[in-house]
Amino acid sequence: MELTVTPMTEQELARLWEPLEVGYAEDLVAHRGMTPEAARERSAQQLREGLPAGAASEGVLLRMARVDDTEVGWIWVTLPGATGVVGSTQAWIHNIEVDPAHRGRGYARRMIQLIEAELANLGVPELGLNVFGTNTVAIGLYRSLGFEVTSQQMAKRIDPPS
Repeated sequence: MELTVTPMTEQELARLWEPLEVGYAEDLVAHRGMTPEAARERSAQQLREGLPAGAASEGVLLRMARVDDTEVGWIWVTLPGATGVVGSTQAWIHNIEVDPAHRGRGYARRMIQLIEAELANLGVPELGLNVFGTNTVAIGLYRSLGFEVTSQQMAKRIDPPS
């Protein structure tokens, strides 16, 4: 049983869109202190900007991961230059997900390895990502794959006066 990645269809993206939007909004509430309304608006806006033509958006790799005929996850990567950053040579992982029933089997690792091979064939020399600081499982995975911290954001909540 080998994991493979194939281009995502418009129908697959349509099915994943709302859960992605909701999940990212929940992360923004939890980790950035945004209101649920503002977080949902920002999440929707970033998805529309990042995938303006859906699965056919230029400069984007949307891949479904399968083991045999079973869908186990997916990954979204933007190629250099697609975001309008002139001179950038870095591809960017926007999202990677493994279905909860299939976690802990190395599928996220394999998806990233397969994307790295695809990027290497395209001549892309670097891959980046963001990860919330509380996601220690993902941080451990990324470090084990050779990702290094290149910048760090910190925040502190300030309570209003009593």
